[in-house]
Amino acid sequence: MLSFKDTYTLPFKFWIPNYIDFFLKNMSAIYRISKYFKRYIYIIIKGQGSLEVQTIGESHKNILWINYSAPSLGDSLMDLSSRILLENKQIDLLTSDKNAQIFESDELFRNVFTDQTEASGNFYDLVILDSYSTRSIRLKAEVANLVEYVGMFGYFNGPEVNRVLFSFHRMNHLLGYCKSESQINSLAKCHMTVSKDDKRLVSKLKLPDKFIAIVLGGEWEYRTYDNWAKVIEHLLLLDDNIKIVTIGSDNAIKINEIILEKFPESNLTSFIAKYTFNQTAQIISKSMLLICCDGGLMHAANSLGVRILPIFARLNAEMQLTQSSIAYPLSDEFNVNNIPYEEVVMKYCEIFNLDYIDHQSE
Repeated sequence: MLSFKDTYTLPFKFWIPNYIDFFLKNMSAIYRISKYFKRYIYIIIKGQGSLEVQTIGESHKNILWINYSAPSLGDSLMDLSSRILLENKQIDLLTSDKNAQIFESDELFRNVFTDQTEASGNFYDLVILDSYSTRSIRLKAEVANLVEYVGMFGYFNGPEVNRVLFSFHRMNHLLGYCKSESQINSLAKCHMTVSKDDKRLVSKLKLPDKFIAIVLGGEWEYRTYDNWAKVIEHLLLLDDNIKIVTIGSDNAIKINEIILEKFPESNLTSFIAKYTFNQTAQIISKSMLLICCDGGLMHAANSLGVRILPIFARLNAEMQLTQSSIAYPLSDEFNVNNIPYEEVVMKYCEIFNLDYIDHQSE
């Protein structure tokens, strides 16, 4: 039955952290209605209206999961996290070239496709769509036109939510609430598999025995911290033998060069823009602590059970973490750079039960 509320009503009976009220306050009803109608009409045009189902049943043994709506590696990790609830199914993944790299050696996905023609020749009982975006519906119609489908986000479009909890609770709903609310909340976490080859490669690196990993750089200015040099300076004042490994992608190269010039080689090792996402995740898994801004590597650390000191802006810790996260977060409503470096160092001291010393006051 048509209902505009589907665009902002959680499609399961349990509560999760969300910014739905903020969305409703700042997004007009006309916008919500137009998005809803656009998607509903496109589903009808593509001949998919009668194929939507509301449950994943015993007969659905071979499943194709189409995941193109996740705009980043971290979002893809979160959105696909609930696949562990489908461990008795055969699941293939169709996703973007960028996101496919995370799941190439996944222990739960049978095949990972980036070309829809690779998926077209397979038989499926069910398709899981990330959302009812026109792109996802078009791909579904082209790859498995006559196959039943369910939607994860479905028509839900716009409000920010805790994407890991959304994925788990929606999957639990589709499976007929096979687990309780508390069970799902305790299970919910990102999942990723690091291949044996990647583990072997990292084992050959000259990593310190005990080290702190710090993620430099970032894609978004409000989530890119500019005070890492000050943080590192004060960590060295706390312990001049500390070992720090810097990691990140191409956008961290410049800041990394500045930091490497400023501090002793005996304390710092850099793996900036040298390894794949999964290989970097394996490096993180060897650390005593990851210090980072909200991003894909933070979610990778959560998936591998690493202790983290994450810095958030706009989306707070409740929106990004779950019960299984070993986290000591800091957050600001607008920009991570509003968080003084002293607070980061104080949080570090709290984690390792150290006395914080304000060296500037000396």
